[in-house]
Amino acid sequence: MREESLAFLKNLCETVSPSGYEQPAQELFREYVRPYCDRVETDILGCAIGVRNPEGQPRLMLAGHADEIGFIIRFINDEGYLYFAPVGGHDAVVTVGQRVTIRTANGPVAGVIGKKAIHLMTEEERGKVPDLSELWIDIGASSKKEAEELVSLGDPIAYRVPFELLQNDLAVSKAFDNKMAVFLIGETLRLLAGKQIRAGVYGVSTVQEEIGIRGARTSAYHVDPLLGIALDVGHAGDYPAADKKRSGDLAVGKGPMICRGANINPKMFERLAQTAKEIGIPYQIEVAPGGTGTDANAMQLNKGGMATALVAVALRYMHTPCEVISLKDLEHTAQLLAAFVERLTPDMDWTP
Repeated sequence: MREESLAFLKNLCETVSPSGYEQPAQELFREYVRPYCDRVETDILGCAIGVRNPEGQPRLMLAGHADEIGFIIRFINDEGYLYFAPVGGHDAVVTVGQRVTIRTANGPVAGVIGKKAIHLMTEEERGKVPDLSELWIDIGASSKKEAEELVSLGDPIAYRVPFELLQNDLAVSKAFDNKMAVFLIGETLRLLAGKQIRAGVYGVSTVQEEIGIRGARTSAYHVDPLLGIALDVGHAGDYPAADKKRSGDLAVGKGPMICRGANINPKMFERLAQTAKEIGIPYQIEVAPGGTGTDANAMQLNKGGMATALVAVALRYMHTPCEVISLKDLEHTAQLLAAFVERLTPDMDWTP
């Protein structure tokens, strides 16, 4: 992966942007795609939209959400400890003992999530998964007054975990779900720069997916495309204890996952798969019997309906601070999306 692209991905992943607080990540997206777009705009919910060939047909929306799971400060006690509420779905088992960053009006504040030491627990407490409401954040403040000089109620919080490279072209981050999709939209627009395309491409970095697929719903209405491709992570099944009967035989490093099922327009699936074959990119088939739980849900049902697809990247350890993906999968997915766009023509029929 080229150096500038890797830096963009790293910056996205390390930015604190839980649902409703996405704008620092959106600013990175706007800055990255601006050279490759005819215009860049932001809607009233905060979705950032990079537009290429706005008068082109058919109109295609690429959507990936910029929000990550995180926390929000809800209460500060007299001793200066911060109590928090979760934003999105968390596994309390992995939350205990994590370092966090609080995004404040005056800059980042470091903290740690505290819990009673195991030595001081009763037998009953040791066998119980803690409730998030029982945990707190320690920023080192000695009083409520001192804490309130640093942080405010409603400040967003994310895990303080760096983006790092692993062996075999793998990488780990707290927020590949779904900053990697924002990266893919940026890379697709970059790959299309200078090429003659007939479609109108609207790359949308959506907001608030983790709390109800909100931004995709409003941005789809605003863009009003005929075609839509949602980009998200999918569950890999290539680690110990994974149940392939539930997740499918999907693996990190084996290419983009092209979804097939009720949420997906069959012609979109067929043409994405055919494009992958034509350009020699490996791909996997992800099966979804109903809704996918992604931006594709909202896109499919926009106005009179949208011919929708879902292209995912296999990920291990979803919604933990150590999500793992393949950088090669990201490169292949961006190449697939760009090639798909280049092949679009106004006369194509997408009716099932």
